[in-house]
Amino acid sequence: MSAATHETALTPIFPGSVDAAGQRATLGVVGGGQLGRMFVHAAQRLGYFTAVLEPDAQSPAGLVSHHHIQAAYDDLAGLAELAQLCQAITTEFENVPAQALHALAQTRPVAPSAAVVGIAQNRIEEKAHFAACADVSGVTCAPYAVLETEAQLQAVLADRADLLPGILKTARMGYDGKGQIRVKTTAELAAAWAELGGVACVLEKMLPLTAECSVLVARGWDGQVVSFAPQRNVHEAGILAVTSAYEGAVPPALAERAREAAIAIAQHINYVGVLCVEFFVVEDGSAHGGLVVNEMAPRPHNSGHYTIDACDASQFDLQVHAMAGLPLPQPRQHSPAIMLNLLGDVWFGPDGQQREPDWYAVLSLPGTHLHLYGKSDARPGRKMGHLTITGADVAGVKAVARRAAELLGLPGLDAI
Repeated sequence: MSAATHETALTPIFPGSVDAAGQRATLGVVGGGQLGRMFVHAAQRLGYFTAVLEPDAQSPAGLVSHHHIQAAYDDLAGLAELAQLCQAITTEFENVPAQALHALAQTRPVAPSAAVVGIAQNRIEEKAHFAACADVSGVTCAPYAVLETEAQLQAVLADRADLLPGILKTARMGYDGKGQIRVKTTAELAAAWAELGGVACVLEKMLPLTAECSVLVARGWDGQVVSFAPQRNVHEAGILAVTSAYEGAVPPALAERAREAAIAIAQHINYVGVLCVEFFVVEDGSAHGGLVVNEMAPRPHNSGHYTIDACDASQFDLQVHAMAGLPLPQPRQHSPAIMLNLLGDVWFGPDGQQREPDWYAVLSLPGTHLHLYGKSDARPGRKMGHLTITGADVAGVKAVARRAAELLGLPGLDAI
C-alpha cells in the first residue's frame, strides 16, 4: 500500500524561516508524552517553533513547547488550530486516532501517515503487513491465529494446538505488556479470551527466545533511508529495562539481517518518519539464532533514547529532518552506550515509602546522562525517565551501568 502524502510534502521546511504572512516555521506533534518532549527539544534546537496537541495541561511535551493546544486528539477545533499553526505534523505515539491524522493530512504534510499508523494500531493488520513483505524483508512473524469471533476461537481450540503454549494479545491498545495473557492449554485460551472481553485478538505461538533486539530506521518523503545499528533489549514484566548499544551487542551477521529487514518493512509501506522494528532472536540451530519480527512502532522508541548521548544525530533529530523534508544524515555512533529505563518504582524504597533517588551518587559516576521527563507523579510502572551511560570502551560502560543499576535498585542487572 502507499502512504498518503500532501502535495507540498516534498518542499523542505527550513528551520528559522518565516513565510509571507510572517509565520515562523513551526512543527507540530499530536501527543504530549516524553517522546513528544524530546521531539520538541530536537526541533527547537534546530530553530523551529513547535506546537503540541494534548489534553493534559501538565504534559511533558506541552510544558516545553511554544504552543500547547489543550484538546482531545480528535477534537476538530484543536486539530484545525494545530494545522493553522504548523507546516508539518507528526505523532509521538501510535494510539492517536488515525482519523485525526487523516484530517490533518488534508491541509498539511503528516508523517507518518494515518494509513501506516493504522497498521501499527492493529496487530492483525501489522502481522498481515509483515507477511506481505516477508519475501523482501527475509523475516516473518511467529506463527499465529486471528481471534475475532466465537467461531474462530472454536476453530483454534479444535485445530491449532500447535500454537500452544502461546500469548493471547488484544489486536488494539496493547503496549508495555498490557492486553496480553500467556496460555498453555485450550482451557486457558478460552478463559483468557473471555477475560479480555472477547475483543479481537491474535494468539501467537511462544518461541524459544535467546534475545530481543530492535532497529531504528528513518525514511524521508523522497525515499531516502538511514538507520542506526541494531540494539539489544531486555524487558522486565513486558516493559523495556535495559538497552545495550555497542559493537557486538548483536552479532554482526544477525545485526545486518535485522537492519536490512527493518528497511524493507519501512519501504514496503512508503513510510515517512522514524520507525522502530522489534525482533526476537530464536533458536534455530544456527550459530547466532534466527530472526522473527515482533512488532513495529511508527515513532521514535524507548530503545533508541541512547542515540541522544551516544550518536551525532539522535532518533529525534532524524524525526525532525524526515518530517520537514531535510536531508537525512547517516547517524554515527561515537560511544558505546547502555540505557537504563527509569520507572516510578525507583522513587519507592523496599518499605514502599516514597523517596528521592540518590541522584548525587548516580551523577558522580563517569559518563552518566540523566533524562527525566517532567512528570510530577511517580507511580510504579510509569516511565519517568532514563539514564544513559557512555564511555570510551564497553567494559567501562558496563561497570558504570551495573553500579548505577545497583544504586537505583533497577532490574536487569544480569543482562548488563
